[in-house]
Amino acid sequence: MNTTAGSYALHGSVVPDDATVSAKLRAAGAILLGKASLSEWAHWRGKIPSGFCGLAGQCTNPYVPLGNPSGSSSGSGVAMAIGLAAGSLGSETDGSIISPSSHNNIVGIKPTVGLTSRAGVVPISEHQDSVGPMCRTVTDVAIILGAIVGPDPRDNYSLAQPAVVPDYTQALRADGLKGARLGVPRNAFENSDVNHVIEFNKALEIMRGLGATIVDPADFEGHAGEWDPNRLWELEARVLCGDFKVNVEQYISKLIEVPTGVKTLNDIIEFNKTHADKELIEPFWADQVTLEESDLAKQDATYWHALLHDYEMGREKGIDGALKQYNLDAILMPTSKASRPAAVAGYPVMSVPLGFQPADVALEAANPTRMNGPNMPFGIAFLGTAYSEFNLIKYAYAYEQGTHVRLRQKAYPEAIPKTQLKDVVGK
Repeated sequence: MNTTAGSYALHGSVVPDDATVSAKLRAAGAILLGKASLSEWAHWRGKIPSGFCGLAGQCTNPYVPLGNPSGSSSGSGVAMAIGLAAGSLGSETDGSIISPSSHNNIVGIKPTVGLTSRAGVVPISEHQDSVGPMCRTVTDVAIILGAIVGPDPRDNYSLAQPAVVPDYTQALRADGLKGARLGVPRNAFENSDVNHVIEFNKALEIMRGLGATIVDPADFEGHAGEWDPNRLWELEARVLCGDFKVNVEQYISKLIEVPTGVKTLNDIIEFNKTHADKELIEPFWADQVTLEESDLAKQDATYWHALLHDYEMGREKGIDGALKQYNLDAILMPTSKASRPAAVAGYPVMSVPLGFQPADVALEAANPTRMNGPNMPFGIAFLGTAYSEFNLIKYAYAYEQGTHVRLRQKAYPEAIPKTQLKDVVGK
């Protein structure tokens, strides 16, 4: 199977080994059916719609015709929503597991950076990338996560994880919220979609009924403006641009064969220009500004300052600070606003279905995808400190079992497959 990040620039390239997470799944008895589509280069190419890549075209949402599937693990989310496999993997740098999980009415967890190996995975950032499962249920996520964790000498970050990793299936307890203290950092999700907040507030009451203590608000340190996603992004982007150029060129250097001849990030940029008919397609998919900005980035003093700022915001002022100040076990946020604090901290975050946009929400124009419309799913996120996945799964499972939100709405009929594997395999 090709490993391309959705780009023609890597089409036909030969990898030296399976990705470690793939090898672990095979060893656990999994049958790998194929690769899913994604937002090209894990949505690190430019200002293009989620779900587009040159090799596969535009992926769309199965709940809203021509709807935004989110990304970058777009195909993994859609595949789970319509039952194409028992489970899938995604990679997340900032939102690329939990956002498509939210948009496609499924469960996803981005583990602590280093809990799962990134060896063999096309990278963006060694500081933020993490591989995790995307499935229809918390149970499936727990099973697959348990199969792919563990140290790997090919990924130094994985060598820092605890010597003993828990059995995540032991967290699957219907009473898992009993006695939990969960905090709500309202200053970190101002200006959220009103329907997301309405359903989020209802979920807090449900969790109280299931035995949790909800501390609301349990704000992150600093004023709300400091937690505006766009402001946080300014310094985060400096780190990611600096990392991508180094990390992607390291990845390419280890490939056995690259038929297109690309060796550097600049080669990829020039390849796209030369093959604009396949990659830079007007009017919606022609941009590659993020690749170009990354090619100019340097790991200089500004880069290191930005990295330290990210850690301070995500950890001391953010997740760890709130957990300590309010004596919390975990943090709750609408998934639409939850990725960035966990991303810059390198900490775990898990999304579970929360609700759907009501019938009176306007169906937005498709340019080329619809950002919103009736029945568009959205999720609730559980955040914690490093290596707190067991507790996040415990709380998420209890909430899931107390609500079963995912079962309230099906994909629209034309998006549901009419065949099964037995109908097509080997034929």
